[in-house]
Amino acid sequence: MNSVRIWYKKSGLAIYTSHLDMNRCFTRAVTRAGIPLWYTEGFNPHPYLNFLLPLPLGQTGLREPIDIRIEKDMTKEEIKEKLNGVLPGGIEIVDVTDPVGKVNEIVSSKYIIDMSFDTVGEAEGFAVCASSIMEEGVLNAEKRSKRGIKTVNLCEFVDSFEISQSENTIRMEAVLATGTEKNLNANLLVDALCSQLAADYASLSITRTEIYINNKKIFE
Repeated sequence: MNSVRIWYKKSGLAIYTSHLDMNRCFTRAVTRAGIPLWYTEGFNPHPYLNFLLPLPLGQTGLREPIDIRIEKDMTKEEIKEKLNGVLPGGIEIVDVTDPVGKVNEIVSSKYIIDMSFDTVGEAEGFAVCASSIMEEGVLNAEKRSKRGIKTVNLCEFVDSFEISQSENTIRMEAVLATGTEKNLNANLLVDALCSQLAADYASLSITRTEIYINNKKIFE
C-alpha cells in the first residue's frame, strides 16, 4: 500500500460542485482511470480518499490536496495522466507527490478576492473604507462554530490584508486563518465588509492560491 498526495485545480463551472459531489467525482475518476485504491477494512469497507482542506462552494482553488492510498506501485506521472484523462472540465490534476505535511499543521491560506462594482466611485469608496476597517482591526460578524453562532472580530483571523483598485474593480489579497483551531471563510470576510459599508458588488471571484503551515511556509 502506497500513500500519494494529489494536487488539483478547481475552476470554471466546477467551483459550484459541492464537497460531497467532489468526493463522488474523484472516487469514480480513480476507478475509471484504473488506479487500484486501497479500501478500509471492517464491516463497511470504503476507498481511502481524503480531501485535506475542502474548498468552500463557489471558490476557485489553484492547488488543492487530496490523499489517497493505492495497492500497487504506479509512477506519479502515470497517476496524473490517467486522472486527467477522465476528470470533467474545470477539475485538473496539477501535481502528484509524496505526502509531506500533516493536515493538523495547516494554519492559513492565501486568497485573491476580485470584486467589481457598477461605478468607479463605488469601487474607490469600498477600497478606502475596507482598508481603514482592516487597519483599525475591528470587523465584527456572526460566525458559526461547533458550539453554535457567536459574534467574533474577523480581524483576529486575518494574518495579512492588501487592497488595490483599478477602475471599477478592486482586488483584495489576504492570508486567512485555515485550520482546526481557527478558520475564516473568505466569503464571510466579504459579506462582513459589504454589510459594514452597505456596499453591493456586481461580481465576485474568490481564489485560494496557497496553503501554509507556520511562518507562511507552503504546505507540501
